[in-house]
Amino acid sequence: MAKVNYWGTGRRKTAVARVRLVPGDGNIIINNRSFTDFFPNKTNRLIVQQPLELTDMMGRFDVICRVHGGGVTGQAGAIKLGIARSLVSANPDLRPQLRQAGYLTRDPRMKERKKYGLHKARKAPQYSKR
Repeated sequence: MAKVNYWGTGRRKTAVARVRLVPGDGNIIINNRSFTDFFPNKTNRLIVQQPLELTDMMGRFDVICRVHGGGVTGQAGAIKLGIARSLVSANPDLRPQLRQAGYLTRDPRMKERKKYGLHKARKAPQYSKR
């Protein structure tokens, strides 16, 4: 009998994460690297684990994830959304709980584009009166 897989896609800024949940003992593997190796920062590790801790699924599933694009924090947010979506596909009863905590909402904030005549999106050249 084949193992059951639950898939979820998460995005944050320009990061995209494809998350797969497999029944297991709680291992998290990101881009074929261990969880603590990929996220040495404790804050990003907590962000990734939030949906699992909220639903008490911490030791029930192995999380296998492929993530690319964006920075470290964006990737952590993308993985969090992917885990939340795959938990809903595994158990639809968890949807209200995850929705209430805000883990199923995609964060729409993106980097603002640079405008001509400015240094960055909003930073203007220094003004000189004389």
